[in-house]
Formats: sequence, C-alpha cells, structure tokens
Amino acid sequence: MTRAADLLEIATRIAQEAGDLAAQRRREGLEIATKSVAADIVTAADKEVEAFVRAELARERPEDGFYGEESAAQESRSGITWVVDPIDGTVNYAYGIPAWAVSIAAVEGSADTATWSAVAGVVYNPVSGEMFRASRGGGAWLGETRLSVTAEVGPAGGLVATGFGYDPATHAPTLELLARVMPIARDIRRIGAASLDLASVAAGRMDAYYEKGTNPWDHAAGVLLVEEAGGMVGGAPGGRPGKGMVIAAGPGFYGRLEQILEPEL
Repeated sequence: MTRAADLLEIATRIAQEAGDLAAQRRREGLEIATKSVAADIVTAADKEVEAFVRAELARERPEDGFYGEESAAQESRSGITWVVDPIDGTVNYAYGIPAWAVSIAAVEGSADTATWSAVAGVVYNPVSGEMFRASRGGGAWLGETRLSVTAEVGPAGGLVATGFGYDPATHAPTLELLARVMPIARDIRRIGAASLDLASVAAGRMDAYYEKGTNPWDHAAGVLLVEEAGGMVGGAPGGRPGKGMVIAAGPGFYGRLEQILEPEL
C-alpha cells in the first residue's frame, strides 16, 4: 500500500465516524455560539467532532502535525500535517439544511497553503452519505465511480458555485465581483460549504467555483479532489488557492473565469 493510499484510508475511516458523530449531535439538539461576527457561528458539535478527529489522528499517526478550525495547531515531526474542518457549512448544519461536510486532508509540509502539497483528502456529507475521496496520483472517487470535471462548457456559460463572507463589509465587493462573473455563467449556486462546492466541481455537478476569504481547512481536501478529477485550481496569494482567492474549474472553462478574477489575484 502506498503512503498516499494509507493516508486516504485513515482519513476515510475517521471522516465517516466523525460525520456520524456530528449527525447524531444534530439530532440531539444544538448549542450555538458566535465567532468573529454575528453571522459566523460555531456549535458545540464543531468542537467535539474536531477533538474526536484530532484524537483519532494522534492515535494513528502521533508524529504528524494538525491544523484545524477549532483548536490550536500542532507542528509536524513526520512531514505530514492534517488539515481538518470538522463541520464545513456550520450554518447549514444549524438550520438543518442537508449540505454540510467533514473535510480532512493530509498534506506534505506545514499548514501553509503557499508551500504544502496535498497527498490525500476526503469530503464526507453524512446526510447524503456521499464520501468524496482522492489521493495524489490515485484519482478522485465517489464510491466506485471515478470523478471527472466538466470537459466542455457550452455557449450558455458555466454553472458556477461561490460563497459570501460573514463580514458585512465584504458583501458589496463580493456582489460587484459576482456581477463581473455573471456574463460567463449559466447560473450561480451558493451552497454554503466550500468543500462540497469543490467536490461538486470534481464530480462535474458544477462547472467552476471561486471564492474569497476561505481558510485552509475549507479547501484543502476539495482542491485535491478537483486536481485528481482533471481540473485546474489557482487563486491568491501566489497563484495558489488561499485566503485571497480560490478558483477551480475544468480546463475548458478555467481560463475564462481566471481572466475575470485576475484583478483580485
């Protein structure tokens, strides 16, 4: 078994168990607190699920680093760091909208999007039961189906996914940017979970995705899914997916979207 396959197997098992735990806690009721701004929330389940994932990874791979949304980072002694979003789409989760996921990625290097290389990643939606998974050089998969991005986008334009930040100060610029994208878009989807948006691009359900302001745990696994499904990814800073911008699309549409977003890069 290759190193990537081994890491993917670990990520898949833990994501399954973590997602089932999150779903159970959702059925039992929620404790909600505010994070950075009023619209940015965290539940007790977010913290519990991340603690579970962290403990399981420490048991399996004690020398690895950890970088998650809800707890302090840990430096790697092995060269592998796990980048984890315990519940991506917390607002959906809180409202009972069935579009949230556990996202787990293993990356070579530190938790720095400018330097790491993703090795394995999973995005698991416990509500639908869909487990998207990818390993470097091993392809992207949903169950036994190998995923592939949209090959060609027709004259009607691409079905484009995006998201809006929680800070009200970002809303006007985000809408202005959306207005620039619309001429090449068949339509827009705003699902509310970056990991699922990227998985949808990998699966050909969306033609493209872009968003400003995402964190590493939001896109680490999803970006690998897109790459292994034959797609292209980029963004900012430095032309790589990051806080400044994440762009993902099939080769036939990527350049058109990147050209419009170029002033933001």
